[in-house]
Amino acid sequence: MPSWSTCFSAPLFNFGRPVIPCWQTDYEAVVGIECHVQLNTRTKAFCACPNQYGGEPNSHICPVCLGHPGTLPVLNAAVVDKAVLTGLALGCSIARHSIFSRKQYFYPDLPKGYQISQHDTPLAYNGSLEIDAGDGTRRRIGITRVHVEEDAGKLVYVGAQALTGAASAQADYNRAGVPLLEVVSEPDMRSGQEAAAYGAELRRLLRYIGVSNGNMAEGSLRCDVNVSVRPRGTTALGTKVEVKNLNSFNSVQRAIQFEIERQVTALSSGAEHEVVVETRVWDEAAARTRTMRKKEGQADYRFFPEPDLPPLEVSEETIARIQASMPELPQEKRARFEGLGLSPYDAHVLCDDLAVAGYFDAALEAGASPKPAANWIMGDIMAHCKVGTGIKGWCMGEMEAHLGMDDLLLTPTTLAKLLGLIEKGTISGKIAKDLLPDLLQGKGSGDLLAYVEAKGLIQISDEGALLDIINNVLESNSKQLEQYKQGKTKLQGFFVGQVMKESRGRANPGELQRLLMQRLAEEAGQ
Repeated sequence: MPSWSTCFSAPLFNFGRPVIPCWQTDYEAVVGIECHVQLNTRTKAFCACPNQYGGEPNSHICPVCLGHPGTLPVLNAAVVDKAVLTGLALGCSIARHSIFSRKQYFYPDLPKGYQISQHDTPLAYNGSLEIDAGDGTRRRIGITRVHVEEDAGKLVYVGAQALTGAASAQADYNRAGVPLLEVVSEPDMRSGQEAAAYGAELRRLLRYIGVSNGNMAEGSLRCDVNVSVRPRGTTALGTKVEVKNLNSFNSVQRAIQFEIERQVTALSSGAEHEVVVETRVWDEAAARTRTMRKKEGQADYRFFPEPDLPPLEVSEETIARIQASMPELPQEKRARFEGLGLSPYDAHVLCDDLAVAGYFDAALEAGASPKPAANWIMGDIMAHCKVGTGIKGWCMGEMEAHLGMDDLLLTPTTLAKLLGLIEKGTISGKIAKDLLPDLLQGKGSGDLLAYVEAKGLIQISDEGALLDIINNVLESNSKQLEQYKQGKTKLQGFFVGQVMKESRGRANPGELQRLLMQRLAEEAGQ
């Protein structure tokens, strides 16, 4: 049986008040985000326990990550490399000398009674991340700091699927000691939409550089948002409220919007006392925030240098080595794709997922033209993978594939050959779409042309052969031909359809259109 520890039962407080849209007021929102990123190292931050998601509760633990007396932490070197890589990708300065501290607080998921973190001297600082502001413009969001710390355990709530409404909680310490990066933004965002776009772009970057899978459902990326409002035109910050329990970027956007409107309503009605420094929790079912606990101040954590870990020294050689390993980042890849003639929208969709971008690049390397390859990938192929391609999908960062591009049996090389056959006129676009189900099953991956020939799908472009088919169609549909001669010219589409049917879709559309119009003109005496 799982080794659970029942920790506590706590009431939750309700808050009810009608809200008004913030854009109808003289207030503006100020939003910052603290993102906790689980690094995908093989072992935990300060011990040799496996860094794995799942497993039986309390099965990936040891005396070190539980803080038993007499144990000593040892810093995982891979954590430092991934932290430096993240800092460089965010354009941060890297501290050559930093120290770890103990952040002390009592909570049932923290087995040591303190968390090893960085306080005064973060590993990376003063960076930025550019986001799409949602109106076709780009905005640069400042990054205050990126620091290394360890994760706490996980509380599983009994009687409900989340904190709100739970009767009690049980503690699983498998996650305790997992390496985290806390990425703290500047309060540069002004809406829930911008905050969601920031979170999505950060996750995209983390996946590109390979430091985390960023899976919010598994807790690999957790976002806590800080929200305040202030009169428009002022610079002083208002009373800051932190919101937790955000399990998707959609939740981030909705929670921020609710909290903005709640605070604006309170201030507009003279109830300033209802906006206090506190931690609130997002109730997904009720679509509202609720009070969770009074917000701790820095003094409450009683930070002091971690006595069991030496200062962290990062050499110039280490930074140079990691910088040299930096892959192409999302923003760079989007710019490169736009340079190939793709629209910003197309570039965003293709770059949202690294596997999709890699598939597109591989198709180009195999000889595919950029725009046709992009259209096929974003259309039929993504539909096969069940990946959303809408503007909301890439902006919110919630494109989740049921079948990954790496699992496709249709290789980029075969796609490039297919597009080449279309460009040469060997097959039509319609024939290609008819072929696609077979190709997605891996058929035709050797000699695609031979496969098309064997199926009798080579496009008919010969003028004589097409004229024979057109003449047969006109003879078989004399009634419609007579109507056309009398001025019912819309029947042109009918004849096109009949010719395509007669040719089993193999007629060259361009040649068919030209020859059909020529024959119809002859019949009409024009």
